[in-house]
Amino acid sequence: MQLKHLVPILAGLVCGTAAAALPDYVGDQPKPAASQATAIFAGGCFWGVDAVFKHTKGVSNVVSGYAGGSAATAQYYAVGTGTTGHAESVQVTYDPTKVSYAELLKVFFQVAHDPTQLNRQGPDVGTQYRSAIFYADDQQKEIAKRYIDQLNQAKVFGKPIVTQVTVLEKFYPAEDYHQNYLALHPNQPYIIYNDLPKVAQLKKDFPTLYK
Repeated sequence: MQLKHLVPILAGLVCGTAAAALPDYVGDQPKPAASQATAIFAGGCFWGVDAVFKHTKGVSNVVSGYAGGSAATAQYYAVGTGTTGHAESVQVTYDPTKVSYAELLKVFFQVAHDPTQLNRQGPDVGTQYRSAIFYADDQQKEIAKRYIDQLNQAKVFGKPIVTQVTVLEKFYPAEDYHQNYLALHPNQPYIIYNDLPKVAQLKKDFPTLYK
């Protein structure tokens, strides 16, 4: 975690995200049963992933937090040791009548992070920065796994996707000072070099989804 503060400029030089424009998900999608659903994504430092989804149409709320470990270790500096099982994650609340789970996955893979980096994103190293999808039900699990298979077969990244697809046991919100971090700290070097470009890429690649 401390790497965020030690190497902000190097971060911008080595942390890339997307390959070419990704194909849309091909497969059945369930008809929305409600006007609100949640999805949990982990893609490195949660500051940037949070900001990307906050700028995605159909998303009503995004919370930065931890998933994959226990309540006892769901704390920033404990997670930073890489020994808790947690990944820095975001909980995305969205309206499935306005944006589908598959569309959120496309944003996640194309803009929010690089899914070919194993247990790291750019300069941030450790299992707490792993790429992961924590599914809430079998439908999310099936769509996520199918889309990963589709992207791997299309070889759009040039390297295999290493994203874990695992059941969500519990999501734990992070400390208050991590919430809405990009909007509150737009001039921080780490944000400038790593995360503002992701928001700009979302606007460029997904103009109809950007807000």
